[in-house]
Amino acid sequence: MINKALEAYLEQHSSPMHPVLDEIYRQTHLQQLYPRMLSGPLQARLLDLICKMLRPKTILEVGTFTAYSTIAMAMAIQDDAHLITIEANEELEDTIIENLNKAAVFHKVSLKIGQAATIIPSLNTSFDLIFLDADKMSYPMYFDLLLTKLNPGGFLLADNVLWNGKVTDASAQDAETNAIRLFNEKVTDEPSVEQIILPIRDGLGLIRKK
Repeated sequence: MINKALEAYLEQHSSPMHPVLDEIYRQTHLQQLYPRMLSGPLQARLLDLICKMLRPKTILEVGTFTAYSTIAMAMAIQDDAHLITIEANEELEDTIIENLNKAAVFHKVSLKIGQAATIIPSLNTSFDLIFLDADKMSYPMYFDLLLTKLNPGGFLLADNVLWNGKVTDASAQDAETNAIRLFNEKVTDEPSVEQIILPIRDGLGLIRKK
């Protein structure tokens, strides 16, 4: 895990993100009860560069929150690409729409409010890139659903797969930690993918479908 001093150093030596993301970052910390759910600047820069490297035409995001990571990806993709983002909390809908409009990326984004377990199977498209940052208890289920929607050669990015280091703590036996462990084991045992866990922020799983 990266300590605060090292994280600050990494941010200082990474290219800055768009000012609108800085504004959303501040507003989220002021207005939301659990601002730590927000992807940080380091992760936003990584998502930005991955989108610029892969040039995906179709992106799926599971877990929108205040649309910080949504905007980071939408700004990086071309105008003929499209991003679908799913958020379970309907109370966040107005904030998400406001932020997408503020960033002028709504023309690239479709927002779906509801349960991802229901919405994902109903999507009649496949994806070049998927970003998973939703309820941790459902990660093992999401992996099964999302793998069927991922194009060969496509990438699934899964956030929080180190869960504050608790995945290696034998005394941590809460349901969320065990769900993350099960997700990581499922990914490791799945022969149709190759993967690595990057120790960025709270752990980012980088998974490629063969």
